[in-house]
Amino acid sequence: MQTLPLAEYASRRRRLLDTLPEGSIAIVAGAELSPRNRDVEYYFRQDSDFYYLTGFAETSAWLVLVPGRGEGEVVMFCQPRDPAMEIWEGYRAGPEGCMARYGADQAFNVEELDQQLPQLLAGRQQLFYSFDSRDPVVQRIGQWLASTRRQARSGVQAPAQVRQLDDVLHEMRLFKSPAEQQQMREAGRITALGHRRAMTVCQPGMWEYQLEGEILHEFSRHGSRWPAYGSIVGGGANACVLHYINNDQRLRDGDLVLIDAGCELDYYAGDVTRTFPVNGRFSAEQRAVYDIVLAAELACIERSRSGVGFDQLHDVSVNILTQGLVDLGILQGSVDGLIEQGAYRDFYMHRIGHWLGMDVHDVGSYRQQGQWRALQPGMVTTIEPGIYINPANTRVEERWRGIGIRIEDNVLVTDAEPEVLTALAPKTVTEIEALMAEARG
Repeated sequence: MQTLPLAEYASRRRRLLDTLPEGSIAIVAGAELSPRNRDVEYYFRQDSDFYYLTGFAETSAWLVLVPGRGEGEVVMFCQPRDPAMEIWEGYRAGPEGCMARYGADQAFNVEELDQQLPQLLAGRQQLFYSFDSRDPVVQRIGQWLASTRRQARSGVQAPAQVRQLDDVLHEMRLFKSPAEQQQMREAGRITALGHRRAMTVCQPGMWEYQLEGEILHEFSRHGSRWPAYGSIVGGGANACVLHYINNDQRLRDGDLVLIDAGCELDYYAGDVTRTFPVNGRFSAEQRAVYDIVLAAELACIERSRSGVGFDQLHDVSVNILTQGLVDLGILQGSVDGLIEQGAYRDFYMHRIGHWLGMDVHDVGSYRQQGQWRALQPGMVTTIEPGIYINPANTRVEERWRGIGIRIEDNVLVTDAEPEVLTALAPKTVTEIEALMAEARG
């Protein structure tokens, strides 16, 4: 369901066209259907780059941007209207709809690609496309270049330079416009509601996948058709598996459950982690570890400000978590020495966060000219420290083993205070226990 105005997509194309050098051409391929099993495909999701520039959610589509071209700078290729096929597969916009609704200057049947692309490439000095494109896409672009080069004796010039489109396009995507920011606020709100629901319905004896189902139900109730990624619902020691997605074990009284789940709303992701007690009450050990993780998260959110280096946030989390592990006796030694040795990595093996947007691990460079880049207004990042104590770690007292805790929020960098887009999800011990107690009457 498209919610951003079509003018937003037109503005993005204009910005990209204005950035591309004179005499260049850019090609962006849409996504194709992917088979799941016999006669069944996975649910179709458009390629993020393609959707960012078009808002067009049909399969087998292409976008070509040709700066300064008199016949039109924005050219689209798509499946044609076909009343017989539309009975089975649904409405198609067709080339006419690409022009009338989606802002293409010209549009063609996708079956005309091999005929039209060599003509569009002719006379262009530079070709931009994503080097990370799927193999069939790269092969087709290579074939079109070869076809254009074969016309050299007729005076046709093919692009002499091939350049990475991602360098330009992904830098654009890193900075969210006001419309995107509002979309991500709503995605964050819905995601937080899903986590609240999980806390209110959780009971010992439930299956992890039943809790996942409650979250997905809440997402859809508020307008999100799909999750942004495979949900993680890990009870007990399963929380120590960072990408645990089996979600097929019973939740036990006395254990914590870690839920990493986010909704997707018109291609924009939420990404939240909450960890809470299955029975509604933290044990002393669980609370002790939890409070350390929460202190690290709050400190990093507070520092998520314009001008702060992305690496500085991670360093803050490492310092707080390492100090906390020393205070609990889980690590022994000086904090500085333990950090230098990397001893904390047995318990905190990932970084503090990642860009968030149309992809849950969104595009955009983390370094520029070899240096960690500074945060700037319009960026959205996750903040997600964690402590994971492997149940097999015999160097740690048994009472700590199998505790896995992560707390994650989505933060918009602004000109002033950082904005937490997912603040509706409770995360202090007091808030979590109060919500769960209220739900139990």
